[in-house]
Amino acid sequence: MTDTGAGHGTAGHHPDHEVHVDRVDLEFDDALAIANDRSGTGNGTGTGNGTGTSTGASGSRSAGRGRGVGSSRSADGDGRPPGGEVDTGSRANSPSGDPAPSDHRRHHRPAPTPWPEARDVAARAVGGPLPSVVRALGAAVGEMLAEPVLALTDLPSFDASAMDGWAVAGPGPWRIAADTGGGILAGHDEPAPLPDGRAVRIATGARVPPGTTGVLRSEHGEVSERGHGRDGAEAAGAAWLRVGPGRGPVAPGQDIRPRGQECRSGDRLLPAGALVTPAVLGLAAAAGFDELSTVPRPRVEILVLGDELLRAGLPRDGRIRDALGPMLGPWLYALGAEVLATRHLRDDADALHAAVTASAAELVVTTGGTAHGPVDHVHPVLRRIGATLLVDGVAVRPGHPMLLARLGPGRHLVGLPGNPLAAVSGLLTLAEPLLRVLSGRAPAATARRQRHRTPTALPSTALPLTEAVQGHPYDTRLVPVSLAEDPGRAAPLRFTGPAMLRGVATADGLAVVLPGGAGRGDRVEVLRLPWSRTTLPVGAPGFPGPLGTPGLPGSTGSTGSTGSRLPGSPEMPGGAL
Repeated sequence: MTDTGAGHGTAGHHPDHEVHVDRVDLEFDDALAIANDRSGTGNGTGTGNGTGTSTGASGSRSAGRGRGVGSSRSADGDGRPPGGEVDTGSRANSPSGDPAPSDHRRHHRPAPTPWPEARDVAARAVGGPLPSVVRALGAAVGEMLAEPVLALTDLPSFDASAMDGWAVAGPGPWRIAADTGGGILAGHDEPAPLPDGRAVRIATGARVPPGTTGVLRSEHGEVSERGHGRDGAEAAGAAWLRVGPGRGPVAPGQDIRPRGQECRSGDRLLPAGALVTPAVLGLAAAAGFDELSTVPRPRVEILVLGDELLRAGLPRDGRIRDALGPMLGPWLYALGAEVLATRHLRDDADALHAAVTASAAELVVTTGGTAHGPVDHVHPVLRRIGATLLVDGVAVRPGHPMLLARLGPGRHLVGLPGNPLAAVSGLLTLAEPLLRVLSGRAPAATARRQRHRTPTALPSTALPLTEAVQGHPYDTRLVPVSLAEDPGRAAPLRFTGPAMLRGVATADGLAVVLPGGAGRGDRVEVLRLPWSRTTLPVGAPGFPGPLGTPGLPGSTGSTGSTGSRLPGSPEMPGGAL
C-alpha cells in the first residue's frame, strides 16, 4: 500500500507562548507539541484532513488526545507522544459521526523505538550468520567466506619466466644451440638444466630450467650468426646472443618469478568474512581450490500490498504505479540477500496470512499496511500468527510506521511503510542490519558484541554537511545527500518527501540528522548506498565490501538537475511518514 499524503489541521495553544516552527517534515500536531511542551498547556482538540483512508489520528502530545481523520493508509499521520491507545481494525467513527461498531478494539501502542536502538535491535535479532555451505567457485560470488582460505600450494608453484625472451646461464655472450626448436613454452614439463654460457628461448609463464641466471627480454638482446664465446673460440653452426647496446648485464633472478613469491603453501590468503568477488575466485582457483565454504545469502520474499498499485502503464483512475516492486529486489540483493520472489497482493488479510505463513524465506518484507487503518492488515496478521513484535514504530522520518517481527525460529518479517522513500528508510533501518548479520557481513567485533547481547555499532561514515539541514523536534531524519562534487562533504538534496524517489535516485547516501537539525559544517553519520558513485576519503570507515556487490553498476558524473540541492529547505509535501 502506498502512502498518499499527510493531514493538516488546527488546534488551540496558549496565546502567551507563541513558538515559530520552520517548515520541515513534521505535521501540525508536532508543532503544537512544541508549544505545549514549553507552555504546559494544550487541549488536544486538533482536527485533520487528508487524502488517505485511515482514521484515529492523535491530538496533542502533552495534555490529551484529540479526535481527527488520519491522512494515510500506510501511516498514522499523527504527532503522537510515545505510547497511547490506537485504533486497530475498523474506523474510529463512521463518516456520519456515528459510534464505531461494537467489535471495534483499541490497543496500546508502544513508544516508537529510537532510530539507533532500532538498528541495534535488528542486528541482534538473529544469533549470527546462517550455517555455512560449500559452493563451487562459480556459485560462490557475492557470498561471504565462512572460513579462512589457506593456500594449497606455493604460488607460483615453480620458478617461472616473467617475460618472453631467453633464459641465460652465466655472463654473456651466450651460445644458442641449433636444436632448441621453439624453446621452452608455458605448460611444458621441467626442462633440462641449462649449461653455463648457453641461452634458450623461453615464453612468459614457462618453467625456468635449472642453472638459469636470469631472463633476457627479447627486445633487450641481439642475435648474430657468428660469434665467439667467452674463451674467444668461434663455434661453428650456432647463433650467439648478446645484451643490446645501452643495456646492463643480466642480474641473477632477473625477470624470473621465483617459486612461492606470492604465497607459500598454508599461508592465509583471505580471512573468514571476506566478500567473494571475481578476484577472489581467481585467487582461489590459482591456489588450487575447486570450491569454497561460504555463508549463503539469506532468502528474502517481498510482498507488495495494495489494491491501488499498477504494475504497468501510466497512473490512472486514482491508481498509482508500484515503485517498490521493481526497486526492492535489486536493493535487497545489493544488501546480500537472495530474493526468492516479489509478489503483489491485494488488500486481503487472508491472502497476506497465507503468503507469510507459506514463505520459506528467512526474511519476509512487506510494503504498506503497517498502520492501523481498515485495510492495514500487517498487525492483525502478525497477531494471528503469534509473531513477536521486536520493533513497532521507529522515531525516524520518513518511515516511522516500520516494524520488525519474529515469525518463528530463524524467520523474521520487516514491515515497510508504503511511501517509497519511507520504505527506503525502513530498509536501511531494519532490513540491512539483520541481513548484514545473517549473511556474515557484520565485522567480527560486531559479531562478538552481538553474542554477548551488548549494543552493536554498525559501520558508518561521519562527514560534514555543505549546508544546514532542518531537524524534526523528536525524531531522527534520514536525508538523501550527494558526495559527487566533494567526497569529503555531504551535500543535502532536494525532493526528499516520503513519497519521492527523485532525490535518493541521485544520492550517494542518507545523512542521519538527529532531532533539532544540523548546521553547515556539522559532521553527521552517512549511510552509504550500494551504488555510490564516489569513494570515501582515505581513512573513512564506510560500509565494507558487501555493499559493492558485483553486478551492480557504478557511475560517474555530476549530480545533474534531478538531484539539485536545496540547502536547508527539504521538501516534505504530504508529511514525513
